[in-house]
Amino acid sequence: MSPDSRKVCVLGAGTMGSGIAAHLANLGFNVTLLDATAESVRGAFERAQAVRPPHFYLSGTADLIRLGSVEENLDWVGEADWVCEAIIEKLEAKRALYRAVEPLLKPGAMVSTNTSGLQISLLKEGMGDAFRRTFLGTHFFNPPRHLKLLELIPTDETDPAIVDSMTAFLEAKVARRVVVAKDTPGFIANRYGMWSMFMAVHAAEKLGLTVEEVDAITGPFLGRPRTGSFRLNDLVGLDIMADIAANLVERCPHDPATKHLTLPSSLQTLIERGWTGAKAGQGYYRKEGKELVSFDLKTLAYRERQEPELATLTDLGRQPLHERICKALQARDQVGEFLRAYLTPTLRYACDIKEEISHNVRDFDRVMKWGFGWESGPFETIDAIGAENLGITTRKFYEGAEVLGYSGAYFLPSAEPQFMALTDYPVIQTWPKFLLRDMGDGVTAVSLTTKMGVFDPDVVRDMATLIQSGEVKRLVLTSESRSYSAGFDLKFFVSHMEAKDYGAIDDGIAEFQRLGVLLGTLPSVAAVWRHCLGGGFEMAASCSLIAATAETQIGLPEVKVGLIPGGGGTALMRTRGQANGPKGLVEAVKSIATGTLSDNADDARRLGFLRPEDVTVYHPDMLFTEAKRLALQATARGSSAWAPIEGPVAGMIDRALQELKSKGLLTDHDITIVDQMKPVFARATSYEDALTKERNGFVAVCKEGLSQARARHMLENGKPLRN
Repeated sequence: MSPDSRKVCVLGAGTMGSGIAAHLANLGFNVTLLDATAESVRGAFERAQAVRPPHFYLSGTADLIRLGSVEENLDWVGEADWVCEAIIEKLEAKRALYRAVEPLLKPGAMVSTNTSGLQISLLKEGMGDAFRRTFLGTHFFNPPRHLKLLELIPTDETDPAIVDSMTAFLEAKVARRVVVAKDTPGFIANRYGMWSMFMAVHAAEKLGLTVEEVDAITGPFLGRPRTGSFRLNDLVGLDIMADIAANLVERCPHDPATKHLTLPSSLQTLIERGWTGAKAGQGYYRKEGKELVSFDLKTLAYRERQEPELATLTDLGRQPLHERICKALQARDQVGEFLRAYLTPTLRYACDIKEEISHNVRDFDRVMKWGFGWESGPFETIDAIGAENLGITTRKFYEGAEVLGYSGAYFLPSAEPQFMALTDYPVIQTWPKFLLRDMGDGVTAVSLTTKMGVFDPDVVRDMATLIQSGEVKRLVLTSESRSYSAGFDLKFFVSHMEAKDYGAIDDGIAEFQRLGVLLGTLPSVAAVWRHCLGGGFEMAASCSLIAATAETQIGLPEVKVGLIPGGGGTALMRTRGQANGPKGLVEAVKSIATGTLSDNADDARRLGFLRPEDVTVYHPDMLFTEAKRLALQATARGSSAWAPIEGPVAGMIDRALQELKSKGLLTDHDITIVDQMKPVFARATSYEDALTKERNGFVAVCKEGLSQARARHMLENGKPLRN
């Protein structure tokens, strides 16, 4: 594939086809989506647009996809650089479509099939040489927008150069992490991952555990997503699980372990009743009103959810992942029994099939980490537990950076500098609440080590000292946390509110604003992901540029905790809204007043939190590569450009606030808070004057009793108080 290829035709508008088309359209590809008939493509695409979580970053992106039918518009495939087929999982149906498509393909076009179980080499039979040379499997994971793994499956006739170019294209342009898998039943993900899913259900039924207990064990405690086992089953679809299992049993007669893919009693019962998971509204869990009820594995009926009481999870939960797994395996309780019945055989099975389905154990581990969200792959886990403790005879699979190959010799995998994580950059200085990392080429990462990346007076003071020292020339502002930043530490404000020490609040806000100004004196980039909120956003917006992963939630929710943005956020939003005159300023005020948070980075640009020059990083593993690239190009932001605005801005803001109140979106106290922002938007004469007015307004709202109640409630309960 050429790096410049932009035209894609997706054949099949079902769950996967529509999801793939949406993902590619999000990335800016020119996408055509065809289904059997004009009616079927419209119906399928309408369902895709209603999916939650949504396929599209912005709803308007759906309008950019060209819809058509195979019976009327198949000739459109001739325009495509890549034809991605994703129709029904039936061998003859796919072959028949390829025969119709082959004469229409333009020279050099790629053709791939999205299949989770069919043998790729059988699909190409009867096709011409050019088709067979370029044909391969591209196994996206559902939903394509959210899961970064793509299994690439060549056949014995696929040109190796095509495999290399397609891998590079998918990683650089399609925002996927690629694992090249062998053309075996289920590839890596379904062959092993589905077996693991079935084993958890069998173990639960055998030991008499509840679905809640198993999900508590197999969720974050094992370094896996919060869905655990049974909620994951519901999301995948119980009928889909049964179909994949049946396919594996049929195609793997040589594998005695497929006996564990027989349907567990609960799974069979749910399927017979049509309760096939989330898409059917019920499976192992069902929503009743606001409550989630659970399927009882003994009575085979729903009951109220039971909070698991598993002491081992509580006792070991804060220990490092592999340490807690080792100890839990030895526990003489339900947790230990379950892990010995489930995890031990699951790790052994990985050893049994590794050479059949994967090219090396690192690929195998990557599939489970990238496709299933496991923090630790099976072979990494075996090394940590000790193979001897699992009854496995092997040397360590990983020795430093080297990987044990199937030949018995260790090898060093190829470097992948484009996917460097923050922790790959060496620490050159340790400050009390942030680290300095050397990103090379004169770029320094200043990375917060506080919980949730919060800023506090210590961080502000030390970061200002660092910048003023002149030691850092080009800066990437980021965090070591699970999120970039949840904002400024609310405890600081609450403690001083309670002491009525408003001078300390004024001083703290002044220093925070000053840090934002200092960040603007350097070529700087904020590398943000997951959450970029409140004070965290204010400091990010003070940098020259923001690089945000696509799924980042961005916004200024201060009003919900009784405050206004005080670290320069109100003034910055004034400058960002000014390009659209009074209307732009009113829209900025409305976003702050309602505490609106973006759904994603592209949505944040629509809301005005990101500028056109800020960058959405669609590949989740390329944030720091992109941030460094931008830092090398960046120039100091300097003082924010200020443009006077003509017109009755204050009156327009008042009318907008009253309209929001009439709709029940604002309370009287929300308006009281927002009134303290109006001077910034309507009367400030410069950016510096805006900062002063912002600081005065911040201190004023801190004196309000209702604001103090909001701040305390958030601190104590973790959710906003609407008073």
